Amino acid sequence: MTSTDLPVRSAPSPAPHVPRSVRALADRRRAPRPRAHLTLGDGRTARVLALAALAVMALVWLLPMAWALLTAFKSEQDASDPVHWFLPSHGFTLRGFSSVWERGDLPLWMLNSFLISAAVTVITVLVSAMAGYAFSRTLFAGRRWLFALTVAAVLVPPQILIVPWFQQMLSLGLLDTYAAVILPQTVAPVMVFILKKHFDSLPHELEEAARIDGAGHWRIFWSVLLPLSRPMLAAVSIFVFIGAWNNFLWPFISTSDPALMTLPVGITSVKDAYGIQYAQSMASAVLAALPLVVVFMFFQRHIVKSVSTTGLGGQ
Repeated sequence: MTSTDLPVRSAPSPAPHVPRSVRALADRRRAPRPRAHLTLGDGRTARVLALAALAVMALVWLLPMAWALLTAFKSEQDASDPVHWFLPSHGFTLRGFSSVWERGDLPLWMLNSFLISAAVTVITVLVSAMAGYAFSRTLFAGRRWLFALTVAAVLVPPQILIVPWFQQMLSLGLLDTYAAVILPQTVAPVMVFILKKHFDSLPHELEEAARIDGAGHWRIFWSVLLPLSRPMLAAVSIFVFIGAWNNFLWPFISTSDPALMTLPVGITSVKDAYGIQYAQSMASAVLAALPLVVVFMFFQRHIVKSVSTTGLGGQ
């Protein structure tokens, strides 16, 4: 066998160069995630203490609600009796609810509250989402200053704007209308800030892929980013709806027509000639809060998901 018949081995090809940052990122992803530690430690005693502390805080939070619910089912005599604060001496009754129902127009007030709160929610979420997208994904003159002004507006209490809002509605001839109650409540700078930060957390590769397919800003906003933002939009909608439902001051000032009363305004008009009626007051509060409890129970998973998957949870 000659030297020409020997197999020739090719030299091994050099390994491709991998940037240090990419290797560090890959190692960090492969590394096991550290386990979350409790402040008091990871032992059984620490977990028991943590659960006990949470139970105490939950009890403190639920105690006023339990007291209001029990008072609503008492008679006026038992409601003002400090001795039988838990179990009434004359038993539970629905007299407080029936009195509120007879002296007021609860179906109309609930309908007005639902229509106004729903309109405020739809307009606020739509406007805030568009503004958040503009601040997050577009470049225009004065963008930073306008966003800084929006953040500064979060610090302005709504009560300061009552007089300017009233003068504006008066000049437009909108007092005693649904528009007067709805339009000023649709200004929500904090929702613009939240949605802007949420859009910042979404990957830009999706937007770039949509632009390659010929999509514009509106198509990207409506067909790409909004479907990915459903949990956040649901959470924002719930917060806006609850705020509009519980709003008392502005609907009370902007309307004097009894047919436009919302539930918080209408309930305050149900009064008795004998002073404060605790059972009726608590019954009114329970009736006003019941729709919100139902809404929260149906959509609570969206709130938890939005907090756990966006920047609101610190992730």
